[in-house]
Amino acid sequence: MTRYADHLPGRTVYLDGEEFLYLGGTSYLGMARNPAFLDLLREGMNRYGANYSSSRGGNLQLSVYEEAEAQLARLTGAPAVLTVSSGMLAGQLVLKSLPEKAEFLYGPRTHPALWRSPADGYESPWQAWADGLPQQVAQTAAEQIIILTNALDPLRAESYHFDWVGKLPEGKQIMLIVDDSHGLGVTGRNGGGIYGRLAVFPNVQVVVVASLGKALGLPGGAVLADASLIGDIRKQAFFGGASPVPPAYLYAFLQAGPLYEEAREQLLANIQQFSHEAGQSGLFRHIPHYPVFYTPATGLHDFLCERKILISCFPYPTPDSDHITRVILSSLHEPGDIEVLAQHLVAFTQNQ
Repeated sequence: MTRYADHLPGRTVYLDGEEFLYLGGTSYLGMARNPAFLDLLREGMNRYGANYSSSRGGNLQLSVYEEAEAQLARLTGAPAVLTVSSGMLAGQLVLKSLPEKAEFLYGPRTHPALWRSPADGYESPWQAWADGLPQQVAQTAAEQIIILTNALDPLRAESYHFDWVGKLPEGKQIMLIVDDSHGLGVTGRNGGGIYGRLAVFPNVQVVVVASLGKALGLPGGAVLADASLIGDIRKQAFFGGASPVPPAYLYAFLQAGPLYEEAREQLLANIQQFSHEAGQSGLFRHIPHYPVFYTPATGLHDFLCERKILISCFPYPTPDSDHITRVILSSLHEPGDIEVLAQHLVAFTQNQ
């Protein structure tokens, strides 16, 4: 059942005048409710206003964009970064820069940001698809091959391995495009995401797209690629005609390095506590050191709701899709929250 709130949830949310412990959403580092981050955002708004109603192609530019993109490049290890107004736009801008005659090979459940049409989204075991790619690529006659996939599955908490990239045949022009929206800020060295893992393969051109609105708490998206591709995207009318990220948020991002580090440490502590106290229940599938815990037991949602705990449970990616039920931790959660949740999970398993 859909519930409505008149405020943004943090570690709790008020529904019909009652306080619920909240374990949903994708604000993994809790920046949207981090008081120190909000102070930085206010500073940014005092300098840059609430929004920048102009184009990145205009004759007056704000240096904060290049500064933030350089910082993202240092964080991720990417040669160049371009910020845009959303992760969806980031994916579509990359697609519009690619030749239509290329061979497009989509992984199962690739995010819609990278779709050319709804037919590009499908369900299938990811690892089996990946294992078959080297042979499939070797057999194709196309001059350019473009492989598109997610960095991981945040819905069913499945990690992806990319060793197969090193097995792709040489002598072919191959581009690997990965959506890392749910990894950037949480996974990788210092939260740098997946780019560093993929850059070790010299036989492919790596492109990573991501929403910045998950762990980093910024209303925008980013493209991580070589300088040539970033330059091509900058020339697109879709880039020049789109509004950029509100600059106040990029100002806050540039100042918030210690806040992100502290939040990651707290999130890892919460994950460790939950894994210790509830990980042996048999209810969940999860990725080590990742804050999403998936369960096929959809009845857990209603059980916890009756006990004033709201977890994530809704059909995705369309209203006709199956319900995805997850416990999602954030850095805002306190040890007592996790203890209470674990106690109710014990009660749920005993009732099954």
